[in-house]
Amino acid sequence: MDLNAYVSSLGREFATLAEAGGEESRALVERLTGPLESAIRMTLLEALSTAADEITSDLAPGSVELRLRGREPSFVVTPPPVETAAPAAAANATDSDLAVAEEGPATRINVRMPEQLKTAIEEAAAKEGRSVNAWLVRAASAHLQRADREPPTKPDSARRAPQRFTGWVR
Repeated sequence: MDLNAYVSSLGREFATLAEAGGEESRALVERLTGPLESAIRMTLLEALSTAADEITSDLAPGSVELRLRGREPSFVVTPPPVETAAPAAAANATDSDLAVAEEGPATRINVRMPEQLKTAIEEAAAKEGRSVNAWLVRAASAHLQRADREPPTKPDSARRAPQRFTGWVR
């Protein structure tokens, strides 16, 4: 992505504003153009990075990364993993399936949780611009979708070596 067009556009806007202020303003804008270009470029990169983070939140478990090569940013999109064949329909769920699940018939449940967890959920939902309910539904759907694709893990007790001895004892 070429940021030069955006930086140049802002430079032209500053020059136009300086024309209205007279010779002193024009001279000031000319002196500040170099340092402003760096500040503008950094601000644009921060905005792009924030946008990539927000898109990643909506794409979960996929992601969008912002990478720099020299002075030019580029986006790297990693789509959510797609299951080629699965025994259960839930394992084939896609983001569109999650959207259908979020819009289907609703039931009400009461959940008790520590206050700190509730606060963290409210903050995460606010960051994504979602209601707490929508955030919880999305998080649960994404987790179940991932859980259906991952091989089951054995509990700690099943991973331990057997506690069995053989032989003669005196």
